[in-house]
Amino acid sequence: MDTGTALPLSPGIDSDIDWLRLIRSRRVGPATFHRLLAEHGSARAALQSLPEIAALSGMPDYRTCPEGVAAAELAAGRRAGAVPIRSDDRRYPHRLREIDGAPPILWVRGDPAWLSHDAMAVIGARNASSLGLRMARGMAAGLGEGGLGVIAGLARGIDTAAHDAALPTGTIAVMAGGVDVIYPPENAALAARIAECGALVSEQPPGTEPQARHFPTRNRIVSGLSRGVVVIEAACRSGSLITARNALDQHRDVMAVPGHPMDARASGCNELIRDGATLVRSAADVIDAIGHLPLRRAPAAQHPARQPKAQPARRDAGGPVHLESRILSRLGPSPTEENDLIRDLGVPASTASAAILALELEGRVQRLAGGRLAIV
Repeated sequence: MDTGTALPLSPGIDSDIDWLRLIRSRRVGPATFHRLLAEHGSARAALQSLPEIAALSGMPDYRTCPEGVAAAELAAGRRAGAVPIRSDDRRYPHRLREIDGAPPILWVRGDPAWLSHDAMAVIGARNASSLGLRMARGMAAGLGEGGLGVIAGLARGIDTAAHDAALPTGTIAVMAGGVDVIYPPENAALAARIAECGALVSEQPPGTEPQARHFPTRNRIVSGLSRGVVVIEAACRSGSLITARNALDQHRDVMAVPGHPMDARASGCNELIRDGATLVRSAADVIDAIGHLPLRRAPAAQHPARQPKAQPARRDAGGPVHLESRILSRLGPSPTEENDLIRDLGVPASTASAAILALELEGRVQRLAGGRLAIV
C-alpha cells in the first residue's frame, strides 16, 4: 500500500487522541491502521466501527484503547520534550510515507525538519572491530561533509561511531523504545547531543522500554527514512541484514563495505556484495553511487554545525581479563593499527599495551610491521 496517496498532507478532522487510540488499540498495527483509515475516512469513525468488526471476527468483548491512555501518552511526550507527528502532517518525512505499513505517528525529540533531509543509514555490528569503528567514523563524517544526514539506531559499535562523527552535520537516531528511554544507557549523553543537532525518533509511546520485538520493526524506519543503507561489519542473520532486506523491499540503495573472508563480522557484508549490493570503500564511493544532489538540506541557520563535546576516557572496570576480551573483540584477521585500537579502548596506553603484550605472549595476537596487530 502506498500511504503517500492514501492520506491527505494536512491534518483532518481527527485529533491526536483519535489517532493514538486507534493505533494503540489491540490488534491494530500500522498496516491495519491505514486500511481502517482508508475504509472509514477518519480515525474516529474507525474507532466506532472496531467493536463491530471485532465481534464479526469472534471477539465479542473487544474494547478500543481508552481515551485516558491516549491522553496520558500525549502528556508523557510533552514531559519528554517530544512532539507527535502524524502521517497526514506535512512535517512527516516523505520517504517514510512511501513505505508499506508506515508508522501512523512518530514521536520526535529535536527538529522534525531533519526527517526530510537527504540522508543515508550507516549501520553494522555492535561488537565492531577497531577497523570497523574507524570506517564508520570516516564514512559518517564524509557523508555529512557531502551534504547528507546520517541515520542509525543508536546501538553500540558502528551505530554509535556513526552518530558521533555526524554530530557536526546532523544525525537521526531511530529508537526501539520510547524517545525518552535511551538504550544502551551509556549512550545517554550522545542521545542528548543528537536531540540538539538532529533528531531522536520512535513510533513507540514515550516511556516504552525496548523489547526484542521492537528492534526489527525499528529497522524498517531506519531504512525507510533513508536514500540508502551502508552496512559496515555485519554477521549473517544480524539485525543489520534485516535492515538491508527492508531497504531492498523499499527500493532503497544497499551498499556494503567488504571485509576479510575469515572475519565473521564481515560475512554479512560480503554476502550482500555477492548478492548484488554496491561495494563501497568510502563516503565518496557512496555519493558517487547515488549521484547525490543535496535537494533537501536542512537550513544552515536553523542547524548550525556543532562540534561534539570531548568525552572522558572510559575506565576499564573489569580487570585484565575483561580488557583482553575487549581487545580480542576489536581485532580480526585484517591488520589493525595499534594506536587506533588503544584509542577505541579508552584506557591509558600503558594499561592497553600491557594487555596486548600478554595476548601476544599467549600466542593469541600477532604484531605485524608498521605497528599493526591481528588475531592469530
